[in-house]
Amino acid sequence: MFTIENAHLRVVAGSRGAELHSIFNKKAGLEYLWNGDPAFWAKQSPVLFPVIGALKNDGYFFNGQKYQLGRHGFARESEFSVSAHNGDALVFTLESSPATLAKYPFVFKFDIGYSLTETSLQVNYQISNTGGTPLYFSVGGHPAFRIPLVAGRSYSDYYLEFNHPEHAGRWPISKDGLIETVPVVLFNGTSRLPLTKELFQQDALVFKGLASNSVELKSDQDAHGLSFDFTGFPYLGIWAAKNADFVCIEPWCGIADSVDSDRQLVNKEGIHVLQAAKTFERTWSVTLF
Repeated sequence: MFTIENAHLRVVAGSRGAELHSIFNKKAGLEYLWNGDPAFWAKQSPVLFPVIGALKNDGYFFNGQKYQLGRHGFARESEFSVSAHNGDALVFTLESSPATLAKYPFVFKFDIGYSLTETSLQVNYQISNTGGTPLYFSVGGHPAFRIPLVAGRSYSDYYLEFNHPEHAGRWPISKDGLIETVPVVLFNGTSRLPLTKELFQQDALVFKGLASNSVELKSDQDAHGLSFDFTGFPYLGIWAAKNADFVCIEPWCGIADSVDSDRQLVNKEGIHVLQAAKTFERTWSVTLF
C-alpha cells in the first residue's frame, strides 16, 4: 500500500488495479471511502479500462478478429508499477503486454495520478498511444463512498445535489448488463436525488449528457459530505450493491454496450480514438467537508 497526505487528508492506494483503499479526513476524523466488505462488494474504487460496463456477449470485433473481454476491462485486476511517489502525490503506470494484447490488440501506456490540494483529492487518467496505429478505448472511475458518514445517521438521510437542474432520464440496464434503448424519466427539472437502498434494486442509474459537471453528497442532518467534480466525463453512473452502506459516483468516458450493439469496437458508443503518439487526459476530483 502507498500513502499520500497533507494537513487535511490521508489517502491510501494499492498497486493492484491502482485502486484507492482509504480517503481519510484528518481534521474531522472521518473515513469517506467504503471499506470493501466482501459480503456486499469487495471493491472500493476500481479503475475502468479499456472498456466500461459490459460488452455484448462479453466480447467485440476489431479488424475482423473476435476478442473476449470482461466487464469493465482488465485494468482493475492488473498490477501497476509505481512511477512517482512523494508526500502528496502518487502515480501508477500500466503498459500493454503480451497478456493484454491477447484480448486488446493495442499498444498503450496508462498513468493514474493521485494528488492532494488542501481538502481535495484529484484523480488523473493519462492514456498514451505508444503504438503505430489508432488506439480505441474507454476509461472511467468507480469510487464508493460510505453512507452514513457519521454515527447516528441513516442511509436515507443523504442525497445527491447536482449543480444544475436536470431533465435527463436514466438509461435502464438489461439483465445482461447492457444499456436499453429508451431512457426512463427521473429528474423532471430537479437537482436533488434522495438516496434510498431501493433506488439501486434494478442496478445502476446511468446518465448521458447531464447539464451538471459536479454533484454533492450531503445530508440536512449533518455538516459532513463531499463535492465531486466530473468535468469532461460525458457519462455518469450512480450505483450501490443491494442493501450496502455506500454509493458509487462513477465518472465515465465511455459506456456499456447497448442491447442493439453490432459488437464492432469502432462503432461502440462512447469509444475514444487516439492517434499514434498522442495522449488523452481527464481528471475527476472529490473535495471533503
